[in-house]
Amino acid sequence: MKKKSNGGIKILIIGIVLVLLLIGYYYYLSNKKPDSSEETAVETTAVQDMLLYNFERNYPPSPKEVVKLFAEYCMVIHNEEYSEEEFLKLADMVQELYDDELIANKTPNQYIEDLRWDVNQMKEQEMVISSYSVSSSTDVDFFDRDGYEWARLYCTFTLRKGTDLGMSEEVFLLRKDSEGHWKIYGWTLTENVNEVTEP
Repeated sequence: MKKKSNGGIKILIIGIVLVLLLIGYYYYLSNKKPDSSEETAVETTAVQDMLLYNFERNYPPSPKEVVKLFAEYCMVIHNEEYSEEEFLKLADMVQELYDDELIANKTPNQYIEDLRWDVNQMKEQEMVISSYSVSSSTDVDFFDRDGYEWARLYCTFTLRKGTDLGMSEEVFLLRKDSEGHWKIYGWTLTENVNEVTEP
């Protein structure tokens, strides 16, 4: 009887020790400070996010997604702070979304100067792009012409000046290139434009 009792006590002690070890290990993991050598998540700015976009790996798959990405670049270029080097890089990246014919309409210097002027005009007026809304996928108008596939859709930008809001609706025309990518061929304001009013 004694041997059985001793065996039970041993099992009980081993069980208690294992439970204590598990509790201790859990406590250790819960209170462990991250090792300085471990990689920590680095927060990036909106500018850095757009500069890190990889067009080769992740070109937008549809006309709607192309215009959405274009609108994201517009918001960053018009709303954020950045260096001259970052401005030039952002300007280059926007052209990744443009059709070759649109790019050919201006020299590289004209394109940069026109974009800089546009950004400065909005800053002088203390105006920002607060949001945008792109046509739903079902509202994209697809058609064929001159041996190319085309798409037409709308994007409405909400502009803010102080507490005043205005809307700018633009119609975009996109053409599919030889690699199957939708490229922005051009855009223009629609007649339905509501200017931001002076305070």
